[in-house]
Amino acid sequence: MGYGLGIFLLALGLILAFAVGDSIASVDLYTAGLILAGVGVLALILTAATTMGRRRTGTVATTTHPDGSQTVQERRSTHADPGGV
Repeated sequence: MGYGLGIFLLALGLILAFAVGDSIASVDLYTAGLILAGVGVLALILTAATTMGRRRTGTVATTTHPDGSQTVQERRSTHADPGGV
């Protein structure tokens, strides 16, 4: 899932619900469109919640040697936010 899928389902559902005037036997396009739009909104919400649950952290350690030179070590990692969804 991702933002693209959520936007696609939302747009498709709204088009089916409000812009299509045709009818298919035993299929209510308005209801089907609203269901697709709802699933699209749910996909957007879930994607945002899982994306916000991750954060990037990093540490930088600088070591100064006796001759005056310095060594810099940088570490980056992605951690799940313990308070996130």
